[in-house]
Amino acid sequence: MTRTLPLVAAQAAPRLIGEPVSAFAEEVRAAVAHHPGTRLVVFPELHLFGDGAPDRQRTEALRDSAEPLDGPRVAELRQLAGDLGMWLVPGSVCERGPEGQLFNTQLVLSPRGELAGYYRKIFPWRPHEPYDPGDRFAVVDLGGEGRVGLNICYDAWYPETCRQLAWMGAEVILNVVKTTTPDRRQELVLARANAIVNQVFVVSLNCAGPVGRGQSLIVDPEGEVVARASGEAPEILAAELDLDAVGRVRADGTAGVNRMWSQFRPGEPAIELPVYQGRIDPAHWEPSTTVHPTHP
Repeated sequence: MTRTLPLVAAQAAPRLIGEPVSAFAEEVRAAVAHHPGTRLVVFPELHLFGDGAPDRQRTEALRDSAEPLDGPRVAELRQLAGDLGMWLVPGSVCERGPEGQLFNTQLVLSPRGELAGYYRKIFPWRPHEPYDPGDRFAVVDLGGEGRVGLNICYDAWYPETCRQLAWMGAEVILNVVKTTTPDRRQELVLARANAIVNQVFVVSLNCAGPVGRGQSLIVDPEGEVVARASGEAPEILAAELDLDAVGRVRADGTAGVNRMWSQFRPGEPAIELPVYQGRIDPAHWEPSTTVHPTHP
């Protein structure tokens, strides 16, 4: 039986800080209303943390809005996912860390209203963003419906992030974005490149204008565009991802040729990587089939 993941990616303008979650709930319901069978709905980076138009993203406003993950905002979002009975990625939120840090944290909420996983952005966009960097990668198993890797905006500019998620078994990388600058054009290239070199699906979901540059897209494991927003305006991208395509492409090769995850022969020496003070070890190269815990 083919494994598919029906998802909706909502290219939408940010909601203002402090708006009730009930208003967001109506937006989510509207996004999936015409797409029955949706199992996963995704919104852009910091979707609930807009600061006007143009969006200023003032540090004090973000800090004032931050809550711990066991706070009331996440509790309401958990309830929303449970009410909808589907997987929900409400973009990322401003999280107040256990030692007062300000994290940009992507959430995955389950159809049972649980916080299934979270990821703190490792590469804040320096020097413009005030966030403290996270220190670990995260994949989330969607209850047997597939495994997603979590990734936020500027992370995609560092190829190591997507490679790590693919090695951890991600079949789909959810790169939630809030790009307001002209480099969105380059990000579209990166989305396809990260999909190709890791043989995974990539969802690169940017916020809509007038704040963001839009141009969201969904890419398959060979770099082909599955769905694309027409511009900066709000738009819903819907796709049914054939997750078995990940295994097929890795077995048969991209374009029937390239099988990067099958590159090494038994007993070959490790390849030293001085930039990391580490190595690629052929004995540990294949993607994982084990669910990796994201956080204690």
